[in-house]
Amino acid sequence: MSRERAPRTRSTRITDSERPAAPSTAARRPAPAGLRLLAGAVAGAVCVGMSAVPAAAAGTEPVVSRGVTIPAFYNPPAELPAANGALIRTEALPLGLSIPGLDGRPMPGTATRLMYKSTDSAGQPVAVTGAYIEPSAAWKKPGPRPVVAVASGTMGQGDQCATSYALQHPLTLNGETVSVGYEALAIYRILASGAAVVLTDYVGLGATDRVHTYVNRLDQGHALLDAARAARKVPGASVTADSPTGLYGYSQGGGASAAAAELQPSYAPEIPLAGTYAGAPPADLTSVMKGIDGSALAGALAWSINGFAQSDPDLRAVVEANISATGKAALKDASTMCVGDAIFGLGFTKSNKWTNDGKSIGDIIAAEPKAKAALDKQRIGRLKAAGPVRVATGVQDDIVPHAQARQLAVDWCRKGADVTYDAIKLPNLGDKLLTNHLVPLITDQGDAISWLTDRLSGKAAASNCRTMPLQP
Repeated sequence: MSRERAPRTRSTRITDSERPAAPSTAARRPAPAGLRLLAGAVAGAVCVGMSAVPAAAAGTEPVVSRGVTIPAFYNPPAELPAANGALIRTEALPLGLSIPGLDGRPMPGTATRLMYKSTDSAGQPVAVTGAYIEPSAAWKKPGPRPVVAVASGTMGQGDQCATSYALQHPLTLNGETVSVGYEALAIYRILASGAAVVLTDYVGLGATDRVHTYVNRLDQGHALLDAARAARKVPGASVTADSPTGLYGYSQGGGASAAAAELQPSYAPEIPLAGTYAGAPPADLTSVMKGIDGSALAGALAWSINGFAQSDPDLRAVVEANISATGKAALKDASTMCVGDAIFGLGFTKSNKWTNDGKSIGDIIAAEPKAKAALDKQRIGRLKAAGPVRVATGVQDDIVPHAQARQLAVDWCRKGADVTYDAIKLPNLGDKLLTNHLVPLITDQGDAISWLTDRLSGKAAASNCRTMPLQP
């Protein structure tokens, strides 16, 4: 598989000595024929997450990632505006799945591609891409039209995997990469309610100046809240400063929406937050890393290492000292993969294959106090979530483990948050296969959107914190 980024690299502020995994550029082997034959099976592939770091502004040269030329729109400028949520640029975004409406407007809505300013985990300005969709449906419930800020589940680490790009190209399949825009189902269901949608691509996914910071708590939370700010500035948008705002996400997205709910009071207090849905949130990355190691989505572990090795000196030192040449090659390859590529290329890989001494990466981090502390800083649940939140988790989920998601609800309840906790009870559908993680997303989606719509219309939530001891 190959990704040409001629003639520059994506992370030019990071020197070669600082970047053991070199996640930005490299030649790749050709994709296996099975990748093309099995692409249809990827349509349900989901969501986990973890983090990465800043780089110089992208140039004007075309960026090609695994055979996909990234539109020039995604190249950030050298100078960014001062205000978080300020629009940098916009353009019309043709939806790949839409139909003409009777009134001439496309259904389910009219989309605008966005680039807006946010602040990364190091406190530095960063350009983030995403999309705003003005719904064709009317908002028939009380109050002004609301907006839901959607945080996508795991799409990958290559720029071609960005959710906003997937809205235009629901299936990217070229023999070098496989990406499926599976979040369209939730987005379109929200639009059908009459609520507007704004989505974030996260830091470095789509935007070509850096590697995607996979499940970085601050990067994701800031990017989602700043998307909600940016929505109010889109030309022609019907949402206003007073529009109730919902946060929606599952898996990686659940972690992003959960982090945003915690950060909103200090980072974006002007956003009228009406409710947050956090499905299968990766709140404790130490536990999640163990869950994905050796699973069908083992590539997500590589994405997390790529990000943290760049953004945190303590974790970078652990990678430099412990990752083998084979491991570094795998991390480099993973840095341009989408979910489909990771399933076919790295599925069921165990991280002890990437280390010098044959220990798992989880065990190595556990033995390094500074590295363990660095990862622990990503823990969600140490702050009280703002507004009503709904935490849903499949009791059999072994990819984003159920126990740590439940603990997030417990932590928030203890802090006095308004928590609706929903344990999704299903049989074990296959260890490490993604099924125990994917099926709750599908079965709970309708209830999740209904719950969020009620919050947007002003209905009070009924916290069930008092019954947490009785719930699995």
